Amino acid sequence: MDPSIDTQTHTPASSVDTTAQDLEHLRLLSIFHYIVAGITALFSLFPVIHLVIGIAMVSGKMEASDPNAAIAGWFFIGFAALFIGLGLTFAGFIAYAGRCLRQRRRHTLCLVVAALECMMMPFGTVLGVFTLISLTKPPVKALFADA
Repeated sequence: MDPSIDTQTHTPASSVDTTAQDLEHLRLLSIFHYIVAGITALFSLFPVIHLVIGIAMVSGKMEASDPNAAIAGWFFIGFAALFIGLGLTFAGFIAYAGRCLRQRRRHTLCLVVAALECMMMPFGTVLGVFTLISLTKPPVKALFADA
């Protein structure tokens, strides 16, 4: 019998190895997406400092010589809330993409999130590029289509 043929599926052994390797890559990418989502969530909470300063300016707890300090405080609050909200939303999308990679669902969403991750130097860029490379392989597309 030919050793390059898998006896159970009657397919070339190289395609069986490729599928097992692709499954392992998807599993690792899923884990790394969870890690990058946690790092993103942590860094998106840095503007909490500005949020606290803005609240102190608006409430009058912070002594200010300028009578328009309350307006500046509202800007601090608004921008901090915006950046925190966007960062946590993006972290949620990264974690959800990791879950979808694990379940081999929503191929397009995973591609979009991987492309957006490329903006986050250095970890997001590396993860996004490897995810894009993995997701554009025809055997991996077939795994998503089967699920």
